[in-house]
Order: sequence, then C-alpha cells, then structure tokens
Amino acid sequence: MRFSWLILLLFFPIITLAQNGIITGKVTRADNKAPLPLANVFLSNTTSGTSSASDGTFTLSHLKPGQYTLVVSILGYEDYSTTVSVAQEPININIELSAKVTELHEVIVTTPANWKKNYDEFVKEFIGTDDNAKQCYVLNPRSVNLIYHKPQQELEAYTDEFLVVDNQALGYRVKFLVKEFTSSKLTNITGYSGQRLFQALPGTKKQLEEWKKKREEAYYGSPMHFYRSLYTGKLDSDGFVVMKLTRQNNVNRPQEIVIQQKIKKFNDGMHRDSINYWIGMQNMSKYFHEHLDRNPQPLNTFLFSTKQDGIYAVSFSDCLYVIYTKKHETSDFKDLYRPLDMETYETSIVTTAKPYFFDTNGVVFGDSAPLYEGTWSKSKLSDLLPVDYTPGD
Repeated sequence: MRFSWLILLLFFPIITLAQNGIITGKVTRADNKAPLPLANVFLSNTTSGTSSASDGTFTLSHLKPGQYTLVVSILGYEDYSTTVSVAQEPININIELSAKVTELHEVIVTTPANWKKNYDEFVKEFIGTDDNAKQCYVLNPRSVNLIYHKPQQELEAYTDEFLVVDNQALGYRVKFLVKEFTSSKLTNITGYSGQRLFQALPGTKKQLEEWKKKREEAYYGSPMHFYRSLYTGKLDSDGFVVMKLTRQNNVNRPQEIVIQQKIKKFNDGMHRDSINYWIGMQNMSKYFHEHLDRNPQPLNTFLFSTKQDGIYAVSFSDCLYVIYTKKHETSDFKDLYRPLDMETYETSIVTTAKPYFFDTNGVVFGDSAPLYEGTWSKSKLSDLLPVDYTPGD
C-alpha cells in the first residue's frame, strides 16, 4: 500500500543522462528540416544554457544529476520543452520546431501613465518588494505585454521574448520567458508560468564576496534547502523541524475552487452584490479549529523512496508544519497558525492533494506541486536561485 501510487512515475517523460552529464542535439525546422541557428537551448531554472550553432547543433555539459526541463526557444517558432533526468547515460536529441501561429490578443488602448502604473504593479508582484528586489533592474521593460481588465481588477502580462532582469543583490542575470501572469486585486491571488535561465554576472572581488553571502542567505531555510536536507537525513543538523498540523474545515465556507469560480463569474462590473458576497466568503476563515502536534514527525511518515534513482516522494495527510530554527520571521502572516508560546521562527505550512516528487537538487516537479503558506509563499524572482546552486558557489 505504501508504494501503490509509485506507478505515477511511469507517466513522466524521462530521459536518462550521466553523472556530470552531457546533452547534445540539433535544432531544425519542422517543415523543411533546415537547421535553426541561434536558438536558445537551456535547462529551465539553471545556469546551463547555450545557443544552437550555424548548423543547428548544441551541447550542454557538466550537468548535475537531477530532474530538469529542457527548453528550446527562438522568436517566430513554438517553444519546445521536455523533462530530462540526469542520471546514467548521455543523450543526443533532435528537436524540430514549428512556426508559431500568430495569436490575436485583446487590444487595449492605454496611455503612457496607465502603462507605467500597470508595469509598476507587474514588477511588484513578479519581482518582489524586499531589499533584494530593490537591486533588481529590468533591462527591457517594453518586452512585457500588459493588459489591465478594469471590471475584473485583474492585470495580465506575457512576453514574446526573454524578459531580462539583472539581480544585483544575488549576482545573476535572469532571462525569463513569461508565458502567463495574472494578478487580481479582488482575490489577492497572483500566479505565473514560464521558463527561466540564470547567468552569473561578472563582478569585482568585493561584489563576488557579497553575492556569495546573499545567495547563502536566500538559500538557507528555502524549500530547496529543506528538500535537500530531507533526503539526506539532515533536517535536525540543518535547523528544520517538521510537525503535523490538523485542521477542521469551516463548513460554512464553500470550497476554494467554488469561491474562485463564482468570483470569476460575477466579476464583470454588473453584479456588485454577488461579487461582494463571494469576496466575503473568500475572506471568511477556512478553519473552525487548528491543532499542532509538536512532536517532530518521523521521516518515514511522509518521505518515501521511488523506483527512479535520485527521485523521492512526499506523501502525508493533514499538513506539514515546517519550522526553520536558524531564522526569525520578519513578515506578518495573518492566516498562519502559530501557538502564542511558540518562538517566531520562519514557518511554512505545506498542503497537497496527492503525493508529489522532488529530486536531489531539492526541486519539486510534476503536476502535483504542493501549496505553501507562510515563509515559503512570499518568495519571488528577487530571491530565486538556480536549481544547480550549492552553498559556496
């Protein structure tokens, strides 16, 4: 029963690679098989990237073991992506790209002042507002397409090319293909999807030392740090404590999916009473009662190995209550349950509808990603590190 759900792994499109693996291949047009030079080829969320040569060939080498998304992108063609797992054998992959069909997006007439207002809101929700965010500089702001839906009070954004951001706090240039971004003032929910490539910025000796320190500050206590500590059995020494949080749902509050569907339905500027009612439902407490079992949870109650080397699974009932005892929380999370006599360490609550998977890089992948509340929920681009980062880099 413990491993009955591991058959889910069979449905992941996995390609196996070697330790310090290498990926080689060729990018061509799907219609006439002609080579495509200067295509961006990279492993998403890493520092591993290159461009295809004049004959369409490419090489990615010195790859750490782990699960990655291989992305190929070039203006005018549909993006290509597939899941690869660096493990044992090198791979050669031929990639055919189809010409992109022009999408007709909603045309919104806007003034420079409105664009600036929308852009500032995008930067706030996408990059962040912390100290690191103040040192992030967008090099091509006009690459962002912005649409503000006034009746819904929702901002939409996307890019047709890389959005390039220099993070002078962590020492990375981040190139992000923003496929979808939405931020709603009514629901206070922001979501985005896309692929990103990290490139280390050049710097003086002093800058490199500062970046090393800031990267370590961003890493320690992060989800990446937690999952790496989890599979290596170092939670205690690394400062993590995992407890079990049990919640009793508020039966008077509809399910979250119902609330969001109703808000979307009535958010047209014509149903004020209905939209206010459902926003009230959203603001209602989700729980009648919350109970925290302060006994640390044994690893074998929520961590499981799988049939795939380097891939681990997390499965549990109720919620995981993750405390990082080496940092104190600086943000006020009004909905985060914390007993009055508990010290204000950084705390995150993890919930999931089904088992989810992570690799030796500490990266969650697949379609069953967990929901984070508390400390881990506030991370934005300004605090992100590439998945091939290790402390000391």
